[in-house]
Amino acid sequence: MLTDRPPLQMARLREFAHSDQLGVLELPPCDRLRAPARAIEATMKSGQAAAVRQPCEEFLSAASDFYRVRKPQFRLLAARPLRVREGGWATELFGDYHPETKLIRVWMRTAVRKQVTSYGTFLSTLCHEFCHHLDYELLGLRDSPHTRGFYERGALLYHHARGTPLKRLFWKAAAGERWRIDWARTNRGG
Repeated sequence: MLTDRPPLQMARLREFAHSDQLGVLELPPCDRLRAPARAIEATMKSGQAAAVRQPCEEFLSAASDFYRVRKPQFRLLAARPLRVREGGWATELFGDYHPETKLIRVWMRTAVRKQVTSYGTFLSTLCHEFCHHLDYELLGLRDSPHTRGFYERGALLYHHARGTPLKRLFWKAAAGERWRIDWARTNRGG
């Protein structure tokens, strides 16, 4: 995961810095998110979008109620879009958030093989997109950049919902005033 470049405009740069420094998020009581997260895991095994959609809606309702924000709209889509670039590299879109419509979209199948994505990847994407929603609705940001703080808030929500131990994220500088997660260091815990 790579952070966005800091913006050039001063007002946006202040918000970017605020997001970058805010790596904590209050978390709801354990079962409030864990029960729907477990239901997402169970229904994903069926491969049926209609079965998966309901616990996703329950997860977003529980999270929205806890944070006292409007519940975002939700669309569960089939195979991820694949964008192939000149030079042979390609990217997949796992999910997105549209602040104007408060719409979270998450794809549940891989782009090439059309297989159901892993539960961890799916839940991580849902938490990531919900954190974009929180940036606008709870934190009042005018933009929701991918900062170190944003990724840390997303990781907190994900590990809490999944009931797994939180890994401290370690960062290393990348080109263009960006940061990249140092996965080797993160996975060994320092």
